Amino acid sequence: MFNYILNGILWVLALYGLFEIIKTIIYTYTYTNLKSDGIYVIIAAKNQERKIEGFLRSLLFRIIYGKEENIKDIIAVDLNSTDETEKILEKLSKDYDEIKIANWRECKELIDSIDNIK
Repeated sequence: MFNYILNGILWVLALYGLFEIIKTIIYTYTYTNLKSDGIYVIIAAKNQERKIEGFLRSLLFRIIYGKEENIKDIIAVDLNSTDETEKILEKLSKDYDEIKIANWRECKELIDSIDNIK
């Protein structure tokens, strides 16, 4: 009797594991084989010299170590070029290829051109 119950529990767990493996394979095949260029993150900053470096480094940490694998580029826009934020962004863009710096007009043109891409 005990052997019958143990075998039943093992079969239930084996079938559950098989269903989870099949579900993971289907999910991976369905959502990772999409042909996309990735996600672009646009960050607008104004007078954030104390916080921008920590924020960008934590975001880069997630990209580099695989938590956010679909992010292709980070576009940082400095809304006020008279503060230290621009210097920090330039330093980070030299260190990391994922960070691009743009001004507000370039960012606006990029967002306006999204409607034309299909």
